[in-house]
Amino acid sequence: MSSKDSIVIYHNPVCSSSRGALEILRSRGLEHEVIEYLQEPLSQKDFENLLGMLSGEPGELVRRDKRFKELGLDPTTLSTATGVTATLLKHPELMQRPVIVRHGRAVIARPPEKIDEVL
Repeated sequence: MSSKDSIVIYHNPVCSSSRGALEILRSRGLEHEVIEYLQEPLSQKDFENLLGMLSGEPGELVRRDKRFKELGLDPTTLSTATGVTATLLKHPELMQRPVIVRHGRAVIARPPEKIDEVL
């Protein structure tokens, strides 16, 4: 991750919410770093840092979608940061997106307008 004042977007280009948040940043002329987390996998430390910056429960960072069910994962493992980190290290495609980081705070920008919480 970059310096505290920069904006970082953890982005998945196939996700409409992620594309929408990226468009908001661009339309406002805000400089930002794009990390396509499926191409540049996050480390355990990266996930721990993200979880420390997000408000809310750690499990909110994990998508409980069709893929989650296909994998047969246990939702109770998502109650702790350790469980979330372990799940996302094995299955990064389950990470909620986009995640926007600025000033040591992070937000899951779903819908994309939630980006304003850190801007």
